[in-house]
Amino acid sequence: MQIRSGLMAGFICSLLAWQPLQAKDVLRVLAWPGYADVDVVQTFEKRFQVDVEVTFVDSDEMLWDKMHAQHGPQYDVVAANTAEMQRYFAAGLLKPLNPAWLPNTRHQLPRFRHWAAIPGLQQQGRLYAIPFTYSTMGIIYDKRQFATPPDSMNVLWDPRYRHKVLDFNSAQHNFSFAALASGIDHPFQLSAAQQKMLVQRLVDLRRNVLTYYSLPEEATELFIQHRIALMFGNYGTQQLNSLRLAGADVGYAIPREGVLAWLDCWAMTVAASKPQLAQQWINYMLEPEVSRLLPLRQGLADTLTASGELQATARVLWLQPVENAGQREALWQKIISGNRPGNI
Repeated sequence: MQIRSGLMAGFICSLLAWQPLQAKDVLRVLAWPGYADVDVVQTFEKRFQVDVEVTFVDSDEMLWDKMHAQHGPQYDVVAANTAEMQRYFAAGLLKPLNPAWLPNTRHQLPRFRHWAAIPGLQQQGRLYAIPFTYSTMGIIYDKRQFATPPDSMNVLWDPRYRHKVLDFNSAQHNFSFAALASGIDHPFQLSAAQQKMLVQRLVDLRRNVLTYYSLPEEATELFIQHRIALMFGNYGTQQLNSLRLAGADVGYAIPREGVLAWLDCWAMTVAASKPQLAQQWINYMLEPEVSRLLPLRQGLADTLTASGELQATARVLWLQPVENAGQREALWQKIISGNRPGNI
């Protein structure tokens, strides 16, 4: 009887030791590179006794595909720009946030706490997204190949730079920046005639483009290896920082026509089974020690400290939903595949 009791006690102790491992929650994060570094994730895991699974994306299109999977998103929290947030809300992919669970928003600059003033954060009077980081999307250029900094987006089409240009592989952004370069005031809502004209412009740009990149690390390697002259900086100052760390002598120019800019936010998806845990992650991302890693490691602006990037720019256009994302994507795939304009 004593032996049996001892065995039973040992079994119970083993069961108790094993049970917490089985019961540990898992938080699934969908984000861009640099937003959830390993040490940042590990600190969160230790503090809240959870496991975090991070999936990185390299384009808005990839982000949409993962969020809009056949059976709904498989993630609890997502980082995306304000235009995408509006798209996700319209598709019923987001859950509203509880501001009471996000006390670290008090650390943010006033312009990022005025949620109603930023399209994409609130819907029907409820909060769905919290600003995290931002950047303009300017022109990165090799200083050795320019006596003076370029001041227009149209420099990307200059025949002197044939096969010396890098462009970001994105339907939405390419149509929008080409619209700005063409003097179109509303680059996110194009008419059929404007879209047709921009198809020709983007086909023409292809002559100068060496290739289309997806990730900033890929762009840095290509820029240096092929002695690129110009690049559309989709990741903005993050790419500038990466190139300089790699030894490139590069500058950053804001086009006189205006510059696209993205404001990436954190949001909670409809798949989040533990809303409090999801919002603990968002709140954690706004801790000064975490948020300020963005400028230190990525060269990006955070929402806690003032940056001269926006103040020095005359015309900044935050990304907005476009007239027809699917149509832009279909046209873009034909453009980069080498189709002639008449076949598009």
